[in-house]
Amino acid sequence: MYKYVIRRILLMIPVLIGVSFIIFTLMSMTPGDPARQILGEGATEEAVTALRDELGLNDPFLIRYVKYMAGVAHGDFGISYTTKEPVTTELLSRYPTTVLFAVLCMVIACVIGIPLGIVSATKQYTWIDNFSTVFAMLGISIPTFWMGLMLVLVFSVQLGWLPATGFYGPSYWILPAITVGLPSSAGIVRMTRSSMLEVIRQDYIRTARAKGQTEWNITMHHALPNALIPVVTVVGITFGQSLGGQIVTEQVFAIPGLGKLMVEAINARNYPVVEGGVLLIAFAFCVINLLVDIIYAYIDPRIKAQYGVTKKKK
Repeated sequence: MYKYVIRRILLMIPVLIGVSFIIFTLMSMTPGDPARQILGEGATEEAVTALRDELGLNDPFLIRYVKYMAGVAHGDFGISYTTKEPVTTELLSRYPTTVLFAVLCMVIACVIGIPLGIVSATKQYTWIDNFSTVFAMLGISIPTFWMGLMLVLVFSVQLGWLPATGFYGPSYWILPAITVGLPSSAGIVRMTRSSMLEVIRQDYIRTARAKGQTEWNITMHHALPNALIPVVTVVGITFGQSLGGQIVTEQVFAIPGLGKLMVEAINARNYPVVEGGVLLIAFAFCVINLLVDIIYAYIDPRIKAQYGVTKKKK
C-alpha cells in the first residue's frame, strides 16, 4: 500500500507539469495585453513596451515557460500583476475560504444524499422512492445561479433571516452551502440508489435474510459497504470540483474564495494568478483522487488484497 501511495505521488509530477504547460500555452494565446491592461488605454507605446520587458512578456515562449517552471520548483509562482504581491500569498489567503465552503457543501450533500438514496432503494416504488427521484431530477436540472438568487430573494430580501453576501460567519455560510449542497446531493442520491439496488439483489443478501438477520443489519453491514464504491467516487469528484472554486456561487454571494479570484485574474489578464490557481486546483484533484483510491482499499476487501493490505498468514 505504501509503495502504491508513493507511486501515485510521483505520478502527480508529470500531471502537474502537463497542466502547467497547457495553461501557460492557453494564457499566452489569450487575446489582450497584460501591460496595456495594467497601464490603461491612454498609456504610450514606450511605457507599454518597457512594462512588457519588465514582466518578461517579450521573451520567447519556451524561455518564459522554463523561467516560470524554475520558479515553481522553488515554490515561487510569480508576482501578481495587479497587487504586486506574491501569487502564493494571494492564493493562500483565498483558498481556506474555498476549502471551508467545499466542506460545508459536501457535508450537506452527503447528509441528504446518502440516507435518502439508501431509503429510496430499500423502499423501491414507494412514495419515498418517488420523492427522491423527483428531488434528484430537480436538483440536477435547476441552475445553481438561479437557486442562489431565489434563496437570496426569499431568505434575505423578503424574510430578512440571513445575510445575502459575504462569508464572515455561520449565518453567512448557510445560503451558499445550500445552493451548492442540494444539487450535489441529487447526484449522490441517484448513485446511492442505483448502487444499493444492484447490491441488495445479490445472493449473499438473500442468504443473510434467510439466516434471520434484521433489515437494518443487512442494509448497514452487508449492502451499504459494498455499494459505497461508486458513491465514494461521486463524492470525491464533487468535492474536487468544489475545491476548484464554485465560480458562479462565489460571484452570486460575493464569497472571497478561489473561484472569485480566478475570475478577477482572468478579466485583468493577470497570468501568474491564473496559472498558479489552475496548478493549485490540479494538485487538489490529484490529492482527492489519491484519497478516494485509499478509501477504496478500506471499504472493499478485494481491493485490500490487491494492494497487499490484508494480513499475511503465519
